[in-house]
Amino acid sequence: MSGKSGPSGTSARLPRPPRALTSLRERLRDTFWFAPAAGLVGAFALWLVLSELDTRIVAHLQEEGAYEELGELLSFAVDARTIVTTVSAAMMTFIGVVFSISLVAVQMASGQLTPRVVRIFVRSRISKLTLTVFLATFAFSLLVLTSYEGGNDPDPRRVTSVPLLQSVLTLGLVGLSLLLFVAYVSSTLRLMQVGPVLDHITRESLTALEKHAGGPAEALPLGPATAQVVHREGAGVLREVKVARLVRTAARYGVVLRLLPRNGDFVVPGTPVLDVHGGALSPAHGLRRTLRVGVERALYQDPSFGLRQLSDIALRALSSSVNDPTTAVQCLDRIVQYLAVAVRLPLAPLHHRDRRGDVRLVQQVPGWTDLVDLAFEEVRWCAPASPQVTRRLLAGLDDLLLLASEERKEPLRRHRALLVEAVERTVPEKAGRTFALRPDRQGIG
Repeated sequence: MSGKSGPSGTSARLPRPPRALTSLRERLRDTFWFAPAAGLVGAFALWLVLSELDTRIVAHLQEEGAYEELGELLSFAVDARTIVTTVSAAMMTFIGVVFSISLVAVQMASGQLTPRVVRIFVRSRISKLTLTVFLATFAFSLLVLTSYEGGNDPDPRRVTSVPLLQSVLTLGLVGLSLLLFVAYVSSTLRLMQVGPVLDHITRESLTALEKHAGGPAEALPLGPATAQVVHREGAGVLREVKVARLVRTAARYGVVLRLLPRNGDFVVPGTPVLDVHGGALSPAHGLRRTLRVGVERALYQDPSFGLRQLSDIALRALSSSVNDPTTAVQCLDRIVQYLAVAVRLPLAPLHHRDRRGDVRLVQQVPGWTDLVDLAFEEVRWCAPASPQVTRRLLAGLDDLLLLASEERKEPLRRHRALLVEAVERTVPEKAGRTFALRPDRQGIG
């Protein structure tokens, strides 16, 4: 159980368990409430600090007898009060209009591409930052209005606070809101464009692939399972595996755990999720809440989910209701890019080790054939009617055949042969078949 090298004698890659903070960060990125809530709390805390500073400035000037300078500051604060009042009255309306339009844009993008692109908007940093600054500006301006004293002509000798720093910061927040509004609109418009969305999905997918692609093929004789752990929580899609906790628990009891479902599988209560090898282990032994399920898949530990999204967009583009083969070709560009990276990676099950180097958790990941089938199977069924897509698909398969090692060429050859057969059945004219089966990286230019 404790071999530290593969069968060839080379050192095996030791996958590093994800850190707890990484897991927390991913959870927060999948929510839309945390950043605005933190912004509101921050605005209140900042107002308390600046209010205290403004009070000390006024007290210092009064002690020094600098009533003329204090009067000038009061004049500036009174002039800024008009802007602060206008901002507090208009900002909430502005927020409602902006984000209502944005939600319509997101709905159009999800209808044109796939509903799964909504997660891009939910995880967008610029969207969260814009809403956070907008709400913070609104809340801060309301708090600043409570700091004004003496009406429109305050007496420098009697006031206790002048919202000078508060007014300056309010003006700064207004300027920042305008800049973020421009950036936010630009980001939302990009969400409605196919190219930027596909590029975003591909970049996230490649990051997940490189982190969770699998380890070197190792001969690890586990033997028969001595116990099983079943899922006791709610039903849902497996989104996250708390690897570090599972490894610690297995090391503590001297067993090896084998995770049965893959990330992205739908699990229901009572389903076996862990095989135990080398001893007995019950859910009470630190295994509760080590598998996190949700209503939909996530890219964090699911390297094939991005490929699923690209395939879905291509299928929608090839449907009779949309009929947009150019978008399908763009998806194939990204699919080939993804597989060109995956073809060089080890895709055997991940072997997570404890500090002594002993394997404690075996985690299944998608294999090369799984990825190729996910990328091409459904698209290939819809492709024969579009020569643009068949030409791009053939070119992509040929490129991958050049990059793949001999043991990984078989699924590529199979899909190529099936595509040729499908085109020959679908296109009756010989000239049309010849044209449709000519590889072209641009489809038809």
